[in-house]
Amino acid sequence: MKKHWLIGIVTVLILSLVTACGSSKGDGGDKSAAAGPAGGTKKELNILMETVPDTEMVQKVTEKFTQETGIKVNIEAVNYSSMHEKLVPQLLGATSNYDLIVVDNYWVGEFTDAGWLELLDSFIQRDKFDTSVYLKSMFDMVGQVKGTTYMLPFYNYAMALVYRKDVFDDPDLKSKYQAETGRELKIPDTLEEYVNISKFITKQKGGSMYGSVMMGLRPDPISVEWLNYLYSSGGDFYNTDGSLRINDDKAVKALELYVDNMKNAAPKGAAGFGFDEAFNVFAQGNAASFITYNWMLPKLQNASESKVAGKVDIANVPGGSSLNGGWGWAIPKNAEDKEASWQYLKWIESFNSAKERALLGGSPTRRDVLADSDVVGVFPHYVKVQYILESSKMIPIIPQAPQLIEILGRELSEAVSGGKSPKAALDTVAKEVAALK
Repeated sequence: MKKHWLIGIVTVLILSLVTACGSSKGDGGDKSAAAGPAGGTKKELNILMETVPDTEMVQKVTEKFTQETGIKVNIEAVNYSSMHEKLVPQLLGATSNYDLIVVDNYWVGEFTDAGWLELLDSFIQRDKFDTSVYLKSMFDMVGQVKGTTYMLPFYNYAMALVYRKDVFDDPDLKSKYQAETGRELKIPDTLEEYVNISKFITKQKGGSMYGSVMMGLRPDPISVEWLNYLYSSGGDFYNTDGSLRINDDKAVKALELYVDNMKNAAPKGAAGFGFDEAFNVFAQGNAASFITYNWMLPKLQNASESKVAGKVDIANVPGGSSLNGGWGWAIPKNAEDKEASWQYLKWIESFNSAKERALLGGSPTRRDVLADSDVVGVFPHYVKVQYILESSKMIPIIPQAPQLIEILGRELSEAVSGGKSPKAALDTVAKEVAALK
């Protein structure tokens, strides 16, 4: 009797443990994004995000998640300059105040190398979350690293050429350009022609309009702007064997073109412009083109923010390969309730939520959202954005990416100011990047 009694107790304990493990790990089924947290108990989630339009879109749709699940979501939005210093102490601690975070592509190498992000593959496989819907260029940048999934792409900020349609279609300018160069005035196919057109428009407009507005502030603005010149010239940071090529002939030519455009086609003071200053020049109607983030087009088409609304379009950077950029959703490794965090993550990145954000003006990362007829009906330029994203290139994913940008921004500024030749500046970049540990 005693033996049978003990066997019965052991059996009950084993069954209890199996049931507990099953509820904490999930049953592997295809769960609805609206369901409550599988095994999660937390009823309030905290998220740190950047103060950008896409965060506003998330805030607008998130109330539905609370209504469907009973989980309250608190979103703390801060300026980019404050994010990294707020995040690192949280990620280093035993626990984090944040249940979810968004990660800039600059930080991906650092955060994954340090082991600060929860691996998402088991959640994805268990709940059959389809990651193939993301554009490969986005998933390779703010999704997977070396075959492991750490993030889901949140929004893209790939760069593009924003231009004034009325200027490039102006009959008088077209006639004069044809007479002077023997070529048609149109969106150019190469960076060299782009710089020549920018200088031509600046000369013809006599100071009332510039061919290009640029942002030469160091380190980020000038770095991200020039990288479009580098990539569209066929240059890159590294060769396929891992050796540096940031100072090869293509890179030097790209910097020579950048300096030429800055000195001869951009507004005075552009070498000190950040994004806001450059945006305002274009929005006031004082520039014909602007290499900037593609998500700026809706703002420039908004008559309450821009004097050029209705006159603007978007194209790939001349040469064909622009700088990709983006943010990814991630769960901190030290988050308190990863099940509840994942529940929100798969909800906010579901097709319906992503489409709703896109219709509000968000920047999609899913191919099915970018191609959705309702979304394209409101934002027809997303057809071009998808092409731009597919052909764009990213900053290298290395733990030292922020230091790389600091070095690059400093040396690019030296070249623009005339303190160094383009070749000398890029030789310094190559030497210092090679020494990064």
